[in-house]
Amino acid sequence: MSPPEPGGLRAGEVLARRYLLLEPIARGGMSVIWRAFDQSLQRLVAVKLLDGEIGADRGGRELIRREARATARLIHPDAIEVYDYGETVTSHGRLAAYVVMRLLEGRPLSDRISQGPLPWAEAALIAARLANVLAAAHGRGIVHRDVTAENVLLTADGAKLLDFGIAAFIGEEEGEDRASDYGTPPYVAPERLTGMTADPASDVYALGVLLFEMLTGGTPYPERTWEEIENVRRVGPPPAVCAPGLPSEVAALCRDCLSHGPEARPKAQKLADGLAAALAGARTAPSAVVMRWTAVAAATALVAGVLAWHQINAAPGRRPPPAAALGTASALAPGATPVPTARPTPATTPGRGRDLSTPQADRTEATPRTPPWVKVIRSSMPSLSQSVRRFNALLAESEDRGGIRPDVALDLRQVLANSVCCSRDLASVREKIADRHREGSLPGELRVALESQLQLVAIALAG
Repeated sequence: MSPPEPGGLRAGEVLARRYLLLEPIARGGMSVIWRAFDQSLQRLVAVKLLDGEIGADRGGRELIRREARATARLIHPDAIEVYDYGETVTSHGRLAAYVVMRLLEGRPLSDRISQGPLPWAEAALIAARLANVLAAAHGRGIVHRDVTAENVLLTADGAKLLDFGIAAFIGEEEGEDRASDYGTPPYVAPERLTGMTADPASDVYALGVLLFEMLTGGTPYPERTWEEIENVRRVGPPPAVCAPGLPSEVAALCRDCLSHGPEARPKAQKLADGLAAALAGARTAPSAVVMRWTAVAAATALVAGVLAWHQINAAPGRRPPPAAALGTASALAPGATPVPTARPTPATTPGRGRDLSTPQADRTEATPRTPPWVKVIRSSMPSLSQSVRRFNALLAESEDRGGIRPDVALDLRQVLANSVCCSRDLASVREKIADRHREGSLPGELRVALESQLQLVAIALAG
């Protein structure tokens, strides 16, 4: 059994007689986010849970309640979706406040940035989507106040903005000591240090920092702690952003977002529209470099296929293929003897013109043919969609027989779907199958069958 989380909660416990806790997937402060199974609606969810002694930590419970209300007020496909909120006494006699959200699979943007700067178009696309979410939030009177790389999740459907845990309503007082308690230092707008009211411009500043970070790999200012930020007095314009191929209009938008004065920053919707316009302009003018490398890749693939066909037909015991089957491949091998392209004049029967010098098979060899191993693979191997459906069918059959729980089947289906769509790496699926078998919720026979079917999925992905 897994070790208990703060408050004594373990995987397998049921929260509020409805949510089966499966595994913790994130931790922050006093809260834990669990992957859970909603037994009423039969779906996987994420449960953000804060528990403590009864009568204690009212501030923490108020924060999570505010997060649920602010997020539920915002309806946008690129924002986290809230399903439920409640407070309950756990089996250990502790009071737990929880918010139930849509479960999203992906990787934090911070992980992507840690590998180096993003191409400008990818960074602009992510920033444009986030700007649209912020514009919708601001239209509802909500200021996020913690737009950071950690709070952006890259999913198969694009970037999603998470964690409205410290969101405030426009015009709400920040307070003199709020800036040092809430937010992430490098992303906090300068005016927040003076205790101003919550303002959408602070979200735009944070998004400008994030865009700068995606383009360069680092934040625009070197200060990383509250003490460093409070002691610095910035003068002059924000630093210029430089990235390969970066359009001047995107650089200008990033610089405007980082303006010291909130009144000089663009509105979130204007930022989204400007980034979208820059991306649209780039799509209509593909670079010569991209076009050249596309042509090189196509030519390389063609040459590789021709050479492979030549090697197979040149194996010991096989007749060499005719010149028409090789095309120009002989010219690609240094020192190779050219194959004659002209055929001998065949003998004919007077009056009929029929070729009697060679069998029928020889007379048709000049017709281009699909290599035989391609035909065999195409006819015997299932497609990717077929392989995934067969994997899911194994789960459904076992679920119908009572061999596995519904939440286990749903978990494995979703892990496979996310792996195929997002990373095309099936390692996480294999690990999940092994974990489920180890915990006793996946029979050995089914594990073997699933792993065998997963091999076919891998082959289809590679193909």
